[in-house]
Amino acid sequence: MSTMQQRAAAGRARIDWARRGMPVLTGIADRLAESGGLRGLRIGVSLVLEPKTANLAHALREAGAEVSVFCAGRSTDQETADALAADGFAVFAEHDASDARDTELARAFLSPGLDILLDDGAWVTRLAHREFPEMVGRMLGASEETTSGVRPLRAMHADGALRIPVVAVNDARTKYLFDNVYGTGQSCVMTLLDVTNLQLAGRVVVVVGYGWVGSGVARHAAALGADVVVTELDPIKALQALHDGHRVMSLAEAAPNAEVVFASTGLAGAVTAAQVALMPDGVILATAGGGAFELPMPELDATGTAVSVRPGVTSYTQPSGRTVLVISEGDCLNCADGEGNPIEVMDLSLSLQALAAELIATEAKDWPAGVHPIPVETEEAVARERLRHDGASLEPLTPELESARTAW
Repeated sequence: MSTMQQRAAAGRARIDWARRGMPVLTGIADRLAESGGLRGLRIGVSLVLEPKTANLAHALREAGAEVSVFCAGRSTDQETADALAADGFAVFAEHDASDARDTELARAFLSPGLDILLDDGAWVTRLAHREFPEMVGRMLGASEETTSGVRPLRAMHADGALRIPVVAVNDARTKYLFDNVYGTGQSCVMTLLDVTNLQLAGRVVVVVGYGWVGSGVARHAAALGADVVVTELDPIKALQALHDGHRVMSLAEAAPNAEVVFASTGLAGAVTAAQVALMPDGVILATAGGGAFELPMPELDATGTAVSVRPGVTSYTQPSGRTVLVISEGDCLNCADGEGNPIEVMDLSLSLQALAAELIATEAKDWPAGVHPIPVETEEAVARERLRHDGASLEPLTPELESARTAW
């Protein structure tokens, strides 16, 4: 058995393991296969490529779609990629790909044409608009998984540049209340611990941004005994952090005592070189939920001597002799050096992606270009199915309660 075959076999085992914890997606896959709504469509999956995502790809193919997969290098789990390739999927993903190679693979992914694109970070959606305008003109639509992807898509729409309807999967409650808070919060903190073999108890952990991801990171870090400091632009979110028991201050104020810094804004330049210069020797920088663009990686590369000190940890020695430790080369660490978010959480998010594909296939022809929400009844259906599977039940809505809800 070749190395690739060994990786594919290991990948299949992990995909099967993930499927055990994804009953909602399994049920949706069965229904989509029966309905035939996706049959014959070309669907591109441009999401973090790991075992849970592989189950989405299988679900879409079982529903009759022609499915291809793309993922940027550090977010690609090679065993999963090899398993999908061995199972006949067109896979455009290599774990060790450079930025230039990622772009080459993305172009190859788009070249045959797509009817529907399921995207993460909107990078491929934007690339398609720039370089494949004829294909975009024929597309039914796309979906977007992340906060950092929905934001530029709304900006594109405001500028009149977005030419297709895009379903904002990220904005569904059954996505951001679970995937962002519990999933990304847990997996980013746990990946940091796995990669560094350190503990957080007693350390000053600075969380830059207190959106859904930042609040989840702060919650899990605090649960492990960290002294959490939050930096935030929004006074309401800053007040929320304060009421959650965290200290709140500017990053310049927090920097001198920072031992671990999680950038969790999804915004480029969230942490600057000037702010890092205020941090102590040995400070650890990581990105949660976004990408290396949140950290001053160009400045670190230009001014520091980079040495890999253990897998997933790069030490940058400054001219002064001070060191800065960067996790996963600044990429989102739970995807680059972990296995992504927990299976049960991704069952919700990837179920929404499958339902978004169905919505686009059946309804998007009547939608204008722009960013569209997941219907409330759709996200509630996902929640109800997961509750049912987990043995939970809802309080019945009696006529008296319904009257009380609408009374004035």
